[in-house]
Amino acid sequence: MVDWVAQSATWLEVIYREMYRRLLAGGYLQCDETPIRCQDPDVAGKTVQGWLWVLGRPKGDVVFHWRMSREHAHALELLRGYKGLLQSDGYPAYENAARGNPDMVHLGCWAHARRYFTQALEESPVRAGFILRLIGSLYHWERTWDEQNCGPALRAARRGSHFALTLSLLKRSAFKLRELVRPKSALGEACTYLLNHWGVLAVHCDHGRSRLDNNLIENAIRPSAIGKKNWMFIGHPEAGDRSAIIYSLVVSCQRHGIDPFAYLKDVLTRLPRMTNQDKLDDLLPSSWKPLSQSHAK
Repeated sequence: MVDWVAQSATWLEVIYREMYRRLLAGGYLQCDETPIRCQDPDVAGKTVQGWLWVLGRPKGDVVFHWRMSREHAHALELLRGYKGLLQSDGYPAYENAARGNPDMVHLGCWAHARRYFTQALEESPVRAGFILRLIGSLYHWERTWDEQNCGPALRAARRGSHFALTLSLLKRSAFKLRELVRPKSALGEACTYLLNHWGVLAVHCDHGRSRLDNNLIENAIRPSAIGKKNWMFIGHPEAGDRSAIIYSLVVSCQRHGIDPFAYLKDVLTRLPRMTNQDKLDDLLPSSWKPLSQSHAK
């Protein structure tokens, strides 16, 4: 069965690489990473730490990459040649990748900033609650514009006008609260996180294509996070790459409302028979149709 999985991943890799290429060409990426334990034959008696690095785009595909560390160099490698918006949590690897690159704009995640104030509610319900209501007003406007199907240009214009007063009050309040509480208190740390990341959070006002948070990419990681509680570790470093390929296709299918089993069964039947790579478009999760439907056209 292990050999079957390895052979399947070998066939699927051509689709995986095309998904990755298109993500890099798409102009907007959300990024995250998650730890996975791994058995390494060179390390006896224990598992070692590996990482799945994840790139995706809202309403688009998700691509997982297996690496044996969380070193910043991997972010630079995975994003080489990328131009556009890069959204992440506060992990500095992505900030470093964007720094000094005029073709890349780094965006922060408002959900992470909001999370710190949620954690401070028990300690400071009035003060933390006030900040949370301000952040909530940003999300209220976003939901309204989603319902109105606002395009990127209109959304950017509305963010610039509707967010200005709220962001000004939010920043001034965080500065004031940080002076009133202990730095290591939950509220103090929440204010510090918000102010330290203010630049990449406020820059959303200049770009209507972005989402306010990275929740979609975190949701894409959830199957692997749940899965590792069952299988606990990857059996070999080389198996990590195969896992990344299969996770990429399964999670992308789920995003597009496709049954992963039906997709993989169909694609693994068609791929070995293909002689024309131009037909690869038909096999991407974003554009796949069952063979019967393709013939019907």
